[in-house]
Order: sequence, then structure tokens, then C-alpha cells
Amino acid sequence: MSWATRFRLLQYTKASLWIVPLLGLALGVLLAEWAVSLDTADRLPAGWRYSASTAAGVLTAIVGAMIALLGFVVTIGVLVVQQATGTLSPRYMRLWYRDRLQKAVLATFTGTFSFSFALLRSIEADSVPDLGVTMAGTAVSVSLLLLLVYLNRFTHNLRPVAIARLVGAMGETVLVRGEAAVLGAAPRADDSGPTAGAGPVLAVRSEHGGVIQALHARRLTALAARHDCLLVVTRLVGDYVPPGSVVAEIHGGTPAPDPRQVTGLIAFGSERTIEQDPAFALRVLVDIAIRALSPAVNDPTTAVQLLNQIEAFLHTVGRTALRDRYVLGDRHGTPRLVVRGRDWEDYLQLAVTEIREYGASSVQVCRRLGSLLEGLPAAVPAAARPAVDAELALLRQSVDRAHPDPARRALARTADPQGIGARRRQE
Repeated sequence: MSWATRFRLLQYTKASLWIVPLLGLALGVLLAEWAVSLDTADRLPAGWRYSASTAAGVLTAIVGAMIALLGFVVTIGVLVVQQATGTLSPRYMRLWYRDRLQKAVLATFTGTFSFSFALLRSIEADSVPDLGVTMAGTAVSVSLLLLLVYLNRFTHNLRPVAIARLVGAMGETVLVRGEAAVLGAAPRADDSGPTAGAGPVLAVRSEHGGVIQALHARRLTALAARHDCLLVVTRLVGDYVPPGSVVAEIHGGTPAPDPRQVTGLIAFGSERTIEQDPAFALRVLVDIAIRALSPAVNDPTTAVQLLNQIEAFLHTVGRTALRDRYVLGDRHGTPRLVVRGRDWEDYLQLAVTEIREYGASSVQVCRRLGSLLEGLPAAVPAAARPAVDAELALLRQSVDRAHPDPARRALARTADPQGIGARRRQE
């Protein structure tokens, strides 16, 4: 099994809502057998002893309650899907599926159900699993506590600003982890000079196509070192690659590696994922902001709140030494792998272009976006400032086109970190 296949299986497992509950179901049966084997009446306090009818009634009630609670949690999940696809971003669903608390709640409910159901068959007129019945009651208490925690998260964390904070933090984590998490453990080679080898060039084509979700930089570098060649990945993580298109080039090689070995270290999927693609988090933030700016929603304040998180994300990008390409080498420093990367301009354009276009008619959005751009030069290297100046000029042009009235245009061009209510004052 190739690394790409294992990566796809891992992504499926993370997004699955049935694997962890299924494990809870199996664990509940095993715990029931263990509880019955340990159950002896002389070891338990008098308050933990039950008659056969009482134990059967309690366990039957627990089985029914767990079924009802499972249905309740599924209903909440349907509401989340409707909320995300209607007012947030469908791309957020890929991150929501991974929520560990939700899986823990489902696993606890299914485990309590199977535990109680398995105990029912061991109840006889002269033999009652007293320890198991008590454990079932404790499991119900834990299930109710987890349900309350889950409801608290559902009611508080489904707001756009809470989702923006969560998504932004995930994207920043990937960035801080190591230059968009592409480099892995491979050493950096000198990329100041040419990297293409003098030998023949072999094009590596994708068999089925799809979105590049991740690649294993360290293993690709090691593969190139074994064959004494240079691998050049021609596509960016997050790009869609049509079937049969060139995804990498092999320069030289004695002999050249099998193209299937190369594609086996590049994972394709149906949509982007965040593991090596922090721009996907920024894409989700922008999607939520521009949806709030649509005429059907008309909620510029939500867009301003999203711009707060986008600004924090851009500050993190500005502190990260991003490049438009990375050259990785072997232990001797010989270039072995070239991969594309996103630089500062790519992230900046993604962050502000669509919000500027869709929000140009909103004074609040223009003022907040102006505050964001005017504050960036102090937080980014000098080399990144021309791109900020260019975006600021584009914002002013959009404001001029959208607000022909001089007074309204002057109001929209005034930077304000709150959108409206706290204009930036000269010191």
C-alpha cells in the first residue's frame, strides 16, 4: 500500500462519523462480558443489589434512552449541515466532521446501548449482574454530561465568529508547523542557482486526477537521492490536476525512478484538506465573509468579524518565511526535490480580493479592510510591503467607483478597525 493510499484512508477515518461509534458499540459488548464475569454478590454493597425485574426495567429504559439520544444528536448534526451550507461555507463541513467531541458523544451512546443490551441476556430469576447494572447507570450519567457539553459547544461555537476563530487557528498551526508543512524533515538545499539537471526529463502524469491534498517531501527527496536525479513537482498542494496531466518531472536518474513510485507519494482527493494546505483555512474564512455580504444575507458586521481573523492570519503569514518554491536536498546538500509554495502575495490576494469586490458598496467593510491593509506594513517584512500598497490602491479605486458621492466616499476611505465606530486617528 502506497503512502498516498494510506493518507487517503487516514483522511477518510478522520472525517468518518461511524468508525468511532462502531468501536464504542464493540467495546460496550466486551465490557458487559467483563462485568458479568466479575460480578459476585458478596463483593457489592447492599445498595448496589437489584431484583431481576428492577434490573431488567432499568436496562430496558437505558437501551431506549440511548436510541432516543442518538436520534437527537443526529438531528443536531443535520441542523449543523443546514447551517453550514446555508449561511457559512460548505468547505467548513470537511473540518466539522473531524470534531472529536461529537465522535466521543456518539461512541458513548452506542457503547452504553450495547453494554445495557448485552447485560439483559444475563438476567435470570436467581442471577442478576448487579455490578453491570450499576456501571450502566454510571455510563448514562457520563453520556448526559457529554451531551450537555456537546450542546454547549453547539450553541456557542456555531456562530460565524467562533468558527472563524477555530478555522483561523487551524490554518495558523499548519503555517507555524514549518513553512506550510511541505518541507517535512528534509534538509534545505541551496536554491539560489539553477536546479534542473542536464539529463533527460521524464514527465510523471496523474492516473486518475483530483486535488493534490498532500505530498511526502522527505520520501520524495530520498527517492530522488537513490536514483541520483532531481524531482520537480509542477503543481501546488491544493491544485486540481486533470487525469493524465503532468504532476512532476524527473530530471536525470540512473535509472529514473518508476513514475508510480512518485505518484504514490502524492495524495490526490476530491477536495482540498488542511494538513499541508493552510490556504484552505483562509479560503473558508473568505467564503464565510463573502456569503455574509451577499444580498440574500446582507450582514456586513459578520464580514468585519471575519476580517479580524483574516488579519490575524495574515500577520502569522507575514512572520513566516514563505517562498514560491522550495528546494530540498540530500545529506550532501545536492538539490533533489523542488516543490512549489505560496508566497506572501498569494495569501494577501486570497484574503482581500473577493471581500473587496463583494463588499465595496458597504462603508463598514471598506473601512475595516482599509484598517487591515494600513496596519499590515508594520507587521510584515519590507519586501512584502509593495504588495500591501498595491492592494490598498485597489481598495481605494473600488471605493471611488462604488461611492460617487464625495462625502460618502471620504467616509468609506477612512480606516476603522471596527468598521464603523473607531476610526483610525493620526498620532
